[in-house]
Amino acid sequence: MLMASVLWGTTGTAATFAPAVGPLAIGAVAMGLGGLLQALIAAPSIRREAPRLRAHRGVALLGALSVGAYPLAFYTSMHLAGVAVGTVVSIGSAPLASALIERVVDGRRLTHRWMAGAALGLSGTVLLCTAEAADAHSGPGARSAGETVLGVGLGLVAGLTYALYSWAAHRLISRGVTSGAAMGTVFGLGGLLLMPVLLATGAPLLASWSNAAVGAYMALVPMFLGYFLFGWGLAHVPASTATTLSLLEPAVAAVLAVLVVGERLPLVGWAGIALVVGCLAVLTTPTRTTHRPRGLTTDQSTGAEVSGLADPGHGPEKVGTG
Repeated sequence: MLMASVLWGTTGTAATFAPAVGPLAIGAVAMGLGGLLQALIAAPSIRREAPRLRAHRGVALLGALSVGAYPLAFYTSMHLAGVAVGTVVSIGSAPLASALIERVVDGRRLTHRWMAGAALGLSGTVLLCTAEAADAHSGPGARSAGETVLGVGLGLVAGLTYALYSWAAHRLISRGVTSGAAMGTVFGLGGLLLMPVLLATGAPLLASWSNAAVGAYMALVPMFLGYFLFGWGLAHVPASTATTLSLLEPAVAAVLAVLVVGERLPLVGWAGIALVVGCLAVLTTPTRTTHRPRGLTTDQSTGAEVSGLADPGHGPEKVGTG
């Protein structure tokens, strides 16, 4: 999960090397081609598990629609509100959306550990946003209030769709579909949905070798490899934890903007990065097993309480929500 977030954090810096390529084209080539490649690699698994995928086609379709919408909202949000604000709103809102989805649909309780980690991570991303937004909205390149508001709104849409396709993929995996088949199906269908957008907006990608190289990098590294790692991680942790760990992405993006692009990051921005690192430490450090009432255990990856008296053929049951 953390390696996937590091790879995703490189997308903003990579896009600066193709300034003539619009946000819709960047999003479509990244997740469109990356998704189709995932489907191609996972084709044998998808074919083998087709009956199980058909049984959960509603979940797969929801995930695919979310994959198709996410990059268009995400990259347009960064274009309108700035890389810092767009990334922070999109990635920062996803853990909250994921937790709400899991609470309403799956009945999963929010643990104190998750809430502490999320609070640290969200506080850090807000500080990052505050640090970089001041520079983005001053000087000759300042953005209008309308652009910023629209960009923030699209960032919230991106956060929701990110949470939805993460939940959908995890749902398929938890129902017995392998991570390769689940991710290949969801992202392959989403990639097909993005192909008309790529055909309509992707001409600048072929205008120069540098633009083509950026498009190829975005599709192969952060999207294909990043989401391959993400799918493997979803087999081990719930979507709410996965999206919270992805709060590392804006921190990586900010550091790369300083080191590669030459941007400046004020002290408050570095404090934000420190809080994000604290969030990751809270969520990833193993906890000691404590004595619990008979028949009740704890999911060590999330801290969620589960019943140890469940049917062993069907895995642990969630504690009732009352």
